[in-house]
Amino acid sequence: MSTATVPVQLRPPPRRPAASVAAVVVAGVIAVVSLGLFLAAGVLLWGESQKDAQGFVSTGSDPFATPTAAIVTEDLDVDLAGTGWALGPDRYGKVRLQVTPRNAKPVFVGIAPTRAVRAYLGGTAHSTLTDLDFTPFRADYRPHAGAPRATPPAAESFWAASTSGRGRQTMTWDVEDGSWSVVVMNADGSRGVDAGVRAGAKLPPLGTAGWIALGGGAVLLAGAAGLVALTVRRPRG
Repeated sequence: MSTATVPVQLRPPPRRPAASVAAVVVAGVIAVVSLGLFLAAGVLLWGESQKDAQGFVSTGSDPFATPTAAIVTEDLDVDLAGTGWALGPDRYGKVRLQVTPRNAKPVFVGIAPTRAVRAYLGGTAHSTLTDLDFTPFRADYRPHAGAPRATPPAAESFWAASTSGRGRQTMTWDVEDGSWSVVVMNADGSRGVDAGVRAGAKLPPLGTAGWIALGGGAVLLAGAAGLVALTVRRPRG
């Protein structure tokens, strides 16, 4: 007696339509975008929490010192025209510098067009700030030779904003287009500058933007999850 052999045909698993694969890829992209929104929301909400009562976010007070008559920043080039930032060219923001002398001398802090600062200090020994490290703090300078003493800075008329005196001095500057330099000196123009400097910027309201970014990230992540749930299913066959 012979036994008949029935051939068994194995069917390959059904292929997932190309549209389903594309949907999974799109869902992955949406998930990445949502992660970016979550990160942005975290930064914005953290920034909002760091503001002081005047709306400034500030660094710590760090020591800056030089044996010369002045500490000068490198060119601060500001070009905000046409960007529409802060709702117009008259509202680019504010910068605040709080300078506390670490010696017995009255201190001066000012900001002015770079060209004017170079002309003022051209024949005077001064130090240009070239680099900063914050952990731990370190300031690097490029020295310039010249006379040991400058004329008192407060007597000059080219400063866009400045202040001087004993104890902590606070200078606030409305940001403008141009090439600018910040100068820290002794008020009498003498050599040996030693001061703690705290820099701050006044930022627009960040909390609302942070919550919007957080909500947008949550919506996109939910949409990506829903898209995956609809497309990554075993097809019935």
